[in-house]
Parts: sequence; C-alpha cells; structure tokens
Amino acid sequence: MLRSRRLIGTWSLSGETKGQIRYEWMEGGFFLLQYVDLELHGNRSKGMEIIGQERVFGTTEPSETIKSRYYGHKGDTLDYVYELEGDTLTIWSGEKGSPAYYKGTFSDDDNTLSGTWVWLGGGYESTSTRVTSN
Repeated sequence: MLRSRRLIGTWSLSGETKGQIRYEWMEGGFFLLQYVDLELHGNRSKGMEIIGQERVFGTTEPSETIKSRYYGHKGDTLDYVYELEGDTLTIWSGEKGSPAYYKGTFSDDDNTLSGTWVWLGGGYESTSTRVTSN
C-alpha cells in the first residue's frame, strides 16, 4: 500500500463529517503523512497522522503490517492498522480485528472513497472526494 499513490492528494469529506484531509509523502518515501481538519456532529478535529511500516532499532526489514499514529490538537494519540485489499481500504483502530474500524471502497478512477467508521455503540458514513493530487 505504501508504494501506492491512491491516497496522495487533498480530499474533501462529505456526509456526517465535513472537512478536508491531505496525504503526502514524507521525504524518502517511507512514510505517508496525513493532515486532518474535519468536523463531526459539531466537534472539530485537527491533527496529523504518520503512516508506515515499522522498522524498529536493530532490524533491517520493515514490518509487513502498516501502522500509524494520529496526533490531535486536543492531545489525542490514536493508533491504527491500515489494510488495502483490491479497492477496499480498512483502517483498524488499535489492532487488526478491533471492533472499531473504517471500511471504504475506492471508485474506479480512485477519486472517491466511500465508507463507514464503526465502533461499539456508534459510527458514521463518509465520502471523500479528491480535489487535488500532489
């Protein structure tokens, strides 16, 4: 997934959540940076996420699992696991198999990502539309 350009660019969100997210490569091409500015049910969320394969001290190969950490403007630090299978993107909250996750599908032209965030007792639908590609 990390070598894919599917997420790169600026996306406008619609549905229950409004706002904009932007993905770009960190220098070197090993990590994807996501910048978030959105609103869900009157609550604003701004922050950044670093997405990539871990290569911990003393190892030479990156992990197979793509992990991330989100840092929010209210002090949130959230961990995720990313999976891309075909046209389906799943983002697990915490660890793979978590009851909290996002599952979305890319359109044929990769310019729309439609899906749902799910968690115990809630969730919401969202559509992301690419407005620029970097």
